[in-house]
Amino acid sequence: MKKIIFTLLIAFAGLTASAQFVAKLEMKEAIPGICDKNEVYALFPSLDGQEEAVCPITKEEILKRLNSECQFLKDNPKYKDKGMIGLIINCEGEVIQCKMDNETKTPELDRQIEAVFNSLGEWKAGKLNGNQVDSSMLFSFTIKKGKISFG
Repeated sequence: MKKIIFTLLIAFAGLTASAQFVAKLEMKEAIPGICDKNEVYALFPSLDGQEEAVCPITKEEILKRLNSECQFLKDNPKYKDKGMIGLIINCEGEVIQCKMDNETKTPELDRQIEAVFNSLGEWKAGKLNGNQVDSSMLFSFTIKKGKISFG
């Protein structure tokens, strides 16, 4: 009896150790341009078989554009805030949704940040087990003395 229980525990541990953690998003509505609304993922590149979508420019270049193109920040050099923007990139590398998840205190600034992210160009689609998939990405940021940085 002890051998059977021990064998079952070892088998169960082996199965769970090889299981892959995948975060699938539940889409309440169809988004124009989405490849499969039932297969949208938040990917973790540190896990085997998962590759995040890749922006055509670096994070440093995104920050440079945010800080130069957001007129609100130029007009308010002492502004302090924080927020988060969410993107959905389809299986073809197109940003099909870009909206603030945690809004700043200023709707005008939110619109300017969204405009920058919407103009970044075509991304390299995220992959799950070698297949291109729809994926979600979040960028959290802080604003201190009128300058955005990723946090």
